[in-house]
Amino acid sequence: MFGQANVLAQGQAEFPPSVEDFYLPSILPWGAHDSFWFTKITAMVWIAVGVLIIFFLASYRNPQLVPTKKQWFAESIYGFVRNNIAVDMIGHQGVRFAPYFTTLFCFVLLTNAFAIIPFFQISPNSHIAFPAFLAVISYVLFNWIGIRHHGFVKYFKNSLVPPAPWYILPLLIPIEFFSTFLVRPFSLAVRLFANMFAGHMLLLVFTLGGFAMLSANAWLAPVSVLSWAMTIALTFLEFLVICLQAYVFTVLTASYVQGALAEEH
Repeated sequence: MFGQANVLAQGQAEFPPSVEDFYLPSILPWGAHDSFWFTKITAMVWIAVGVLIIFFLASYRNPQLVPTKKQWFAESIYGFVRNNIAVDMIGHQGVRFAPYFTTLFCFVLLTNAFAIIPFFQISPNSHIAFPAFLAVISYVLFNWIGIRHHGFVKYFKNSLVPPAPWYILPLLIPIEFFSTFLVRPFSLAVRLFANMFAGHMLLLVFTLGGFAMLSANAWLAPVSVLSWAMTIALTFLEFLVICLQAYVFTVLTASYVQGALAEEH
């Protein structure tokens, strides 16, 4: 973001920002014109995966009865997801899904947090591809769990045939199919993408808007300061959105798993 602001201040960038600002160039010289792209976004995903693996391995490398700070922090994250998401949404069966939900929560939280970390300042989830891929994983998970638990025929019967009079079923079955197997993954991906995309655009507009007003007219300098003050305020709001969206994505995945395990519709 600050790099874009410097470019704007030098008169080399356009204002307002556009969707094209989300398509970053390759950070490797041979990726610029080839099909292989290694962009800043890709690097952040790799960093997030590496940080999470190293953190949890280091925290449990030598577990203590009286936990160290790292062990306590890792256990607190796991305990929060296990007790407040997995068990609350699914019941006692949710404990076996707690490792996946913890991984999902931490990954979404960390990749979201890149949006307000200096020198990164964009979330990989502001690209639809990453939320869509996470939604596909959750989609495959809850369908596979439902089929394994009930069997193929019973699972789809529970999912598609609600307890209703037979003459309404021709109307309800297509609605249930559309809602369960199409809307769920779509809404799961779009909700995360839209929030991170909109948050980045707001921060970008107010940051670059301050530079645009400052360079356009000296009389607008007080307004540019106000624009940057709004950027700071929106950064705190974005932090809340970052945490909330990680929680919501994990809770909805847990609710879909719970629905797949339910004996009746």
